[in-house]
Amino acid sequence: MIRRSRSRPFAILLTLFAVGIAPALAHADETRPAPAAPNARWEKLGERPVDGKVDHDAIVVGRDDGKFEAIQIRVEGSSLVMLDIKVTFGNGETFEPKTRLVFDKDSRSRVIDLPGNTRNIKRVDFKYANLPGGGKAQIELWGKS
Repeated sequence: MIRRSRSRPFAILLTLFAVGIAPALAHADETRPAPAAPNARWEKLGERPVDGKVDHDAIVVGRDDGKFEAIQIRVEGSSLVMLDIKVTFGNGETFEPKTRLVFDKDSRSRVIDLPGNTRNIKRVDFKYANLPGGGKAQIELWGKS
């Protein structure tokens, strides 16, 4: 007589559930705002439409917007390749994180820590390219204070 384990169907269901939900959870996390430290605050510093004809743009921030310790780039509406990012601070110093980012539609970058303590951001320059078959996208710049 062959005895079947009662735990085997449960293990199979548990495995199927884990395999099915893990990719969904990973994808959902890409579009959620980054978790903030208890005293930190994310705020939108500006946005620019990207139509595929212009390959560079800038978002001017300004002194009155505050001081920031990190930035994040979000892209909505279409896929996009971000070739370069250049942050110009209030004192004229610049920071160019070495990165080439490929954004899916409605996704965000990692958190990009700014050098030094919190800093005033004067402007952020972007060089980008649409992916083949891409449509109109919108770049958003977020700052963490």
